[in-house]
Amino acid sequence: MNPLLIDLRQLPEEGKSLEGELPASWLELRPDDSVKASGPVIYSLRVERDGSDLLVSGRLDASFDLECGRCLGLLKRRALLPHYHAQLPVGEADTIDLTEAVREDILLTLPNFPRCEDGNIEPRSCPAFGRFDSPDPSEGSQPPPGPPSGVWDRLDQLKKP
Repeated sequence: MNPLLIDLRQLPEEGKSLEGELPASWLELRPDDSVKASGPVIYSLRVERDGSDLLVSGRLDASFDLECGRCLGLLKRRALLPHYHAQLPVGEADTIDLTEAVREDILLTLPNFPRCEDGNIEPRSCPAFGRFDSPDPSEGSQPPPGPPSGVWDRLDQLKKP
């Protein structure tokens, strides 16, 4: 049974509290993904109906192992949403599944291109930091060389009758 499936017909007028843990597999991350869930998703949510919307508020907590984009080492990151809020349209539905909205909001807290410095459980410096920088900072600031002299003159001659 899905604990985040809300039956709107049985939702009390004052709302309902949901608390518990979901296994890491609930996030449905691909095995070949550079993001791995390293623990359960812990949730403490309050669900209330407001006219044609379902309001969800509370706290979400999940832990991940991410691959650093520089050194490919693993870093540990906690996705904590202490003031989680979502507003979902109800429409004519009798039930609303919060799974996709909650899963997406958790994953959106993760950095797109993680670096060792993004780890917030065991912070560390990246061993590859600076290894891929240009040795001469002015090297990239010079404009590319122009075409060889005379090229434009020859092209201009092609336009003449």
